[in-house]
Order: sequence, then C-alpha cells, then structure tokens
Amino acid sequence: MATITAAAVKELREKTGAGMLDCKKALTETDGNLEKAIEFLREQGLASAAKKAGRIAAEGVVESYIHAGGRIGVLVEVNCETDFVAKTDEFRMLARDIAMHIAASRPEYLRREDIPQEVVDHETEVFRQQTLNEGKPEAIVNKIVAGKVDKYLRELCLLDQPFVKDPSATVANIVATKIGKIGENISIRRFVRYEMGEGLEKKQDDFVAEVMAQVKK
Repeated sequence: MATITAAAVKELREKTGAGMLDCKKALTETDGNLEKAIEFLREQGLASAAKKAGRIAAEGVVESYIHAGGRIGVLVEVNCETDFVAKTDEFRMLARDIAMHIAASRPEYLRREDIPQEVVDHETEVFRQQTLNEGKPEAIVNKIVAGKVDKYLRELCLLDQPFVKDPSATVANIVATKIGKIGENISIRRFVRYEMGEGLEKKQDDFVAEVMAQVKK
C-alpha cells in the first residue's frame, strides 16, 4: 500500500477541486495513483449526481459571457436547488466556465435527445454514402456509420463535449463532479450563443481560437 502524502492530496485537490478527505480517500482507494484517483472522484461524482437527478433545481443564475470586442456573446441558465448555493463563488464560477465553453466550442444542442430525428437521419445517410464510396465491406458498413454518427452527435451536444479547461472530461462529467462536491442537484437548462455577423458573408476571423486561448489562461 502506497504512503499517501500531504503533497499528493494537495495536488489532487488542486486538479479536481474535491475536498481534502475525499482526495485522501480517492488516493487510498487507488494506491496513490493520481490519474486513477481523478477518475475515482469523477465516478463518485457521477454516482452522487444520479442520486440527486430527480430533485428540483429551480434556483441558479443566468450567466453571460461576452468575448473581447463584443464579437461573441453567450447566455446560459444553470440551475441548483437553493438560493444559498446560487450565490456562492464556486457555483458562479461553474456557470461562468460553462458560458466560456459554449463560446469556444459552439454546441448546437444541450443534450442528445434535443437533436431532431431528421438531423440524425440526414447525417446517417451522408456517412453511409461516404463509407460505401470508400469501398468498405458491406458487412461492417453499419458499424462504421454508427460510430461516425455517434461522434458527430457528441460534437453537437454541450453535455457530451470535452470540457475546454479539461478535455479529459465532458461537460456532463464536470457538472456531476460539482454536484458531488456541493451536495445539490445542478443542471444546465438552456443556452444561446451569438456570433457577430453569423450567417453573413464576411472575412473569416478565428474568434473561437481567441476564446480558447482566453479560457486556458
């Protein structure tokens, strides 16, 4: 059994934001392996989130993020159970991070169930034709298409996207971890993203890359 040092606990806490006791427990359970401890904490957060998912979350904040110069703007509603939690710096920082993520990653839907079936059907057919044109064996076409469609839909959905500050976790994982730490149900209810001149013919500036750079500072 590995010796769990205070330095290791501190490092895990800095990486995950979890409590000291939870970090020590995670390291003990994983024999001091930092990466496995991070995964352990995420799994605990997901389990905690599942238990709280049915609880009403009607408080929260509508957070805004405007990229420098006003070229990209985001509004996102993030809910929690109590006004007390809604006013905490930790909850507001989560809402802020989610707003910045939306600005950088351009999700079109909140979750998979929000995607219209006609969009799914259209993309499935496009990927099917691409796969057939590549000369793939008929026996594995369906499996290849299913994988491509799944990847495409994940890229469209906010909750399925890799979180910009920690691409090893999805936005859903980040929210679940925060639920486990705060002890209340937290949910992202809706969002809207505006980009100046979107849909108009114009010079293409890489606004998203600028936002990503700012998020990772």
